[in-house]
Amino acid sequence: MKDSIENLVNAQRNFFWSDATKPIDFRLQQLKKLKSVIKAHEDEMIAGIALDFKKSEFDTYTNELALLYHDLDEAIRKLKSWSRIRRVGTNMVNFPARSYIIPEPLGVVLVIGAWNYPYQLSLAPIIPAIAAGCTVILKPSELPSNTSRIMANMIANNFNPNYLAVVEGDVETTTTLLEQRFDKIFFTGSTTVGRIVYQAAAKHLTPVTLELGGKSPAFITESCDMKMSVKRLVWAKFLNSGQTCIAPDYILVNHKVKQAFLDALTAEMKKNEFSFEAGTLVQIINDKNVDRLAKLIDPAKVYAGGHVDRESRYVEPTILNDVSFDDPVMQEEIFGPILPVIVYQDLSEAIQQVKRLPKPLSCYVFTNDSKIKKRILRELSFGGGAVNDAVMHITNPKLPFGGVGNSGMGAYHGEAGFKSFTHYKSVLDKPTWIEFGLKYYPRTASKLNIIKRFFG
Repeated sequence: MKDSIENLVNAQRNFFWSDATKPIDFRLQQLKKLKSVIKAHEDEMIAGIALDFKKSEFDTYTNELALLYHDLDEAIRKLKSWSRIRRVGTNMVNFPARSYIIPEPLGVVLVIGAWNYPYQLSLAPIIPAIAAGCTVILKPSELPSNTSRIMANMIANNFNPNYLAVVEGDVETTTTLLEQRFDKIFFTGSTTVGRIVYQAAAKHLTPVTLELGGKSPAFITESCDMKMSVKRLVWAKFLNSGQTCIAPDYILVNHKVKQAFLDALTAEMKKNEFSFEAGTLVQIINDKNVDRLAKLIDPAKVYAGGHVDRESRYVEPTILNDVSFDDPVMQEEIFGPILPVIVYQDLSEAIQQVKRLPKPLSCYVFTNDSKIKKRILRELSFGGGAVNDAVMHITNPKLPFGGVGNSGMGAYHGEAGFKSFTHYKSVLDKPTWIEFGLKYYPRTASKLNIIKRFFG
């Protein structure tokens, strides 16, 4: 396996060095081809993810395929603009000269995908890498085995592996890949594995984008529109059975509206038929995670839900009430359909409690009070988020998506994705018909005086 991976990386490097990937027309052709390949395999992709997760066609299209099509259309439409050489000003010291910045692809990149949205989180980073002019090796998660196999086959049957290839395998395969020298590594997954990827990349001084996770808070304030807030919150939390890196992880609710919030929350949940049959839930990825989630459900604090069926990998959407920051459910990212509710008396203290935790990937503020909104957005550091909504910020390609601190580094989507796979080469272009002698020998007092007039 090691030899085959080394050979693949070397073949991609040689292909990149041939400059075949650099022309804009080539990149556009590959982006359009990728879109047509996904379109052609849509039915197979929908059937495959249903086997892995019991994920419905509606959810597969809306939160996996539609986002890919949107990213592809955005890249195809704007690639020429993103790729153009940009003129910048030139200072007097270099007069007369021109200065410009040339976007160039970083080279051979490794994309390590995640299991929770296996198509979107594997193929979405490939789009800006192709747009930037890189070659790509994709390592999808092995946990949803059907989606991994489908992506491997559709890429292998339609693209030159020296340009775009999928390598399937387990942890050993990923470890072997990380031993190679890449020009960029893009990883989506847990913070624990993110540290391993970062350490491996450091050995080669390889730049990385790490899309991780964290405990993303949602503030329910006294002034919020309760009905609409809860409607949006329930959708965002239980989408994909809570297996979403930017899902609201826990609620901070003002004590004055706690009961109104709980009443509205349970009413909204009853309106939704949460089941595999209705297509409103998906399976938890494996038995290990079912057992992990079951341990986080404290029976004494269950306000609604709480049922777990290990055989079918089902965890019922669950509300935990009267939770504190010391409870086990608050010690790790939940990544499942469990929603802890923490009551706060004072907003200042609530903000301080969030600050004591690692910086989250997302934060959501439900309020109609502009002062509260501005205060939370100003005082809390997080990757991205929304006011009076949740999760939907990921759908806007003009908003760079990424974490901060433990929740990740770097960003992508739209032009931010193109930039993450691009080096911006700075060039000073100077004519030879004139030259001023101030910088040359001999060093004299008169030259120094002139220089001081420029810079003093």
